[in-house]
Amino acid sequence: MLFEDTYRTISKPSEGIYKDKGSKFIALAYPVRDEVKVKVKLEEVKKKYHDARHHCYAYRLGFDKLTYRVNDDGEPSGTAGKPIFGQLLSNDLTNVLVIVIRYFGGTKLGISGLIKAYKSATIEALKEELFITKKVLDVYEANFDYDQMNEVMKILKEDIINQLDQCFDLKCMVKFSVRKKYTNDVYDRFRKIKNLSIKYLHTI
Repeated sequence: MLFEDTYRTISKPSEGIYKDKGSKFIALAYPVRDEVKVKVKLEEVKKKYHDARHHCYAYRLGFDKLTYRVNDDGEPSGTAGKPIFGQLLSNDLTNVLVIVIRYFGGTKLGISGLIKAYKSATIEALKEELFITKKVLDVYEANFDYDQMNEVMKILKEDIINQLDQCFDLKCMVKFSVRKKYTNDVYDRFRKIKNLSIKYLHTI
């Protein structure tokens, strides 16, 4: 294998709070799968905390951890999004969005103070007991004739395969997921079944 087929994320939303010199930093951590969900969460938070001075955030997406973004939302460059993102890196987390809302308390914290505040609030939100390890799964769809049913079901009954959807008629279809490390073997076994077509859909 050229890569790990597991990744760490968080099991549910979480909140952390940090206060310094009157300023209040509220960190909200969310499990997210794509940038569409990121956008929805950002809009929800900005609407709920519309009276806050800043809504800074960072996220990291994908089992390959290649999609990410940091945003300082008006704070001095590198003082908010980067320390938030740093906690995603140090905990090796992906598919996670952290938004830190700041209510300004009237006293400037300085560069080092801001970095500490955004980092500390994020640490409070990313509680270790929330961390979970998930398997990387490939999703496939197989189409076949009814008389191939027994051969197909024999493969589908294996523990490494999770059946997601099915339609059994004269023409049959099954949709299933399989852990990425077993993908090639399962794919090859399906390909050996006469009159069956199989196609890759996506990875989750």
